[in-house]
Amino acid sequence: MISFRRFSFLSACFFLAACNAPKPITQDELVRRSQAMMDAVPAGNQAPWKQFIADDVLYFDEKGRAMDKAALLADLAPMPAGYSGSIEIVNAKSHIEPTYAVISFDENEKETIFGQNLTARYHETDTWAPRNGEWQIVAGQVLRYYEDPAAGVADASHFPQYVGAYELAPGTDLTVTAENGQLFRQRGTGAKVELIPEAADIYFRKGVEGRTLFRTDGHGKVDALIDRRNNEDVVWKKVK
Repeated sequence: MISFRRFSFLSACFFLAACNAPKPITQDELVRRSQAMMDAVPAGNQAPWKQFIADDVLYFDEKGRAMDKAALLADLAPMPAGYSGSIEIVNAKSHIEPTYAVISFDENEKETIFGQNLTARYHETDTWAPRNGEWQIVAGQVLRYYEDPAAGVADASHFPQYVGAYELAPGTDLTVTAENGQLFRQRGTGAKVELIPEAADIYFRKGVEGRTLFRTDGHGKVDALIDRRNNEDVVWKKVK
């Protein structure tokens, strides 16, 4: 049987926990807070980040860095002279429970560097949880959407060297062809895919991260096609 003293202690603990628990939060409020943090980035304003980031946060940015709160705050600095920008949160979705809230959204970034306009798109997912009577971010991850590079102009005089059959291993091959001033690659009996020029001897496929390069043997003769992904190469040897 619980004594009166024990009952009073438990009641007090429950009362204090209830007092320290934050009010339920909504998606609109999570977006508002997240947007306030994004608005603070160009000026390097740390105030909303200090308020809404938990002391024990686990945060992973678009560069692959694992960051704690101190590292996050240290990374916030005003943009250099001649630079300006903004980040708009769109397409928010959330899952909210009494003890945690997960929100996921896109970030449309605009940046101007001495009059030159740039854009980028990111996707962020944050987990909020009660900390000392306040909702704060305890975990976050940011990814950057892949964008194709700007297309260049191919030197069609190189095409005859590129055209031919390439082999990765016996039975695994691809063919490079040239048609109407365009270059294509075809793996086995699959569909032809255009190789879009980026720079001399460097090509990309629309919507595919990585590059296709043609390697020469040192005497100007193409001897391999290289699929380069994250600075690692898959080499297809030219067989004919």
